[in-house]
Amino acid sequence: MSDTVIKVDNLSKSYTISHKSNERYVALRDVITDKFKAIGSKLSLRNRASSNQHPASSSKEQFYALRDVSFEIKRGDRVGIIGRNGAGKSTLLKVLSRITEPTSGRIEITGRVASLLEVGTGFHPELTGRENIFLNGAILGMTKAEIKRKFDEIVDFAEIEKFLDTPVKRYSSGMYVRLAFAVAAHLEPEILIVDEVLAVGDAQFQKKCLGKMEEVGREGRTVLFVSHNMAAVQRLCSRAVMLSEGHVVADDDKGTVVERYHLDCSHAASSSRPFFAPESPYTNLAVTIDGRSQNGQHFWDPVKPLDLTMTIDCNKAMTCPMVDIAFFRLDGCKLFALQSYHLLDYNEDDRRNRWVLRFLLSNASLVPQTIYFDIGVRDRGGGYLIHWIRIAEIKVQDRDHLMKVTSDSLIWPDVRASIG
Repeated sequence: MSDTVIKVDNLSKSYTISHKSNERYVALRDVITDKFKAIGSKLSLRNRASSNQHPASSSKEQFYALRDVSFEIKRGDRVGIIGRNGAGKSTLLKVLSRITEPTSGRIEITGRVASLLEVGTGFHPELTGRENIFLNGAILGMTKAEIKRKFDEIVDFAEIEKFLDTPVKRYSSGMYVRLAFAVAAHLEPEILIVDEVLAVGDAQFQKKCLGKMEEVGREGRTVLFVSHNMAAVQRLCSRAVMLSEGHVVADDDKGTVVERYHLDCSHAASSSRPFFAPESPYTNLAVTIDGRSQNGQHFWDPVKPLDLTMTIDCNKAMTCPMVDIAFFRLDGCKLFALQSYHLLDYNEDDRRNRWVLRFLLSNASLVPQTIYFDIGVRDRGGGYLIHWIRIAEIKVQDRDHLMKVTSDSLIWPDVRASIG
């Protein structure tokens, strides 16, 4: 019997993107007003005929998220799928997980697959954590007897015992991801597929998840792991596949491919721009660091506040966007992450075309080093609508009065967030 458990042959996935121009937004009040104007008025008919002389034009474009992707994965391989934002990593995992159909090409998969692609996928917000364990387990293919046998292990791993009978709509994003990963990891699949959802977990839980995935690999099962954390890829994986603009550009041992990734990111950092998803309602993102543009050199005295201010423009009035900010060492190891969801009070009635969000970070115990940060703007469903990697590099300055810490140590900063 062949040891190949995943075979991808000339896989492509395309989407149709529509572009419209000269299209006027029409509100309900405009419709009502036009109706009244039309009563007994021939002038309105002439005006309407005149406006139709320039109808909105539209065009369609084929966008390839994946193009002619081919590779094979053997039983027991632990493979990191890496690449910059928009490279096609998440699309590839969705196709492998049978969430979306490929446009062309062929995929052969041998064995049971468990996928963890989005936080809380398969959870019902009104059901409790206990009830959702059984629901989510059934969706992932576990039998009721199997779930009962694994139930205590799942609860212990997720660390949600106190909230087991609380509806999951009251869970934080961290509790969601702990429970979702715990169920998926205890399915005992032949193939475990994990996207970058672990980014919302705290450092201790991320370490715990990596340990679990290492355990899965040692048992001879296969792991596919998408991450921007190159330290995690180096630790967990034996091999890496790098995507760029939907193509496989490197498939080799982890060290060689991670080095290629760092080189690619270094070239991109000098001209870094935010990536806007095709469905994004946002039109512009500007970031200042201590009142200065992200371009140029920046320094952080970690005892003093670091001022990150974001200005987000929308093509229509929107509620406050949900923002994630992640800080990394130059080797790709994540230091800490901020989530506006936990820092700001969201008012659904407050709708604007421009949002200014300010984050003040202080009292971080960091050794002198150069760090960088990414920003992701997402909708309530969790999908990123804007993603901007390596926005700027910041040199952490030395302070003699700070306690000495090792290069892996960190005291998370105090954070104050506000809406301008």
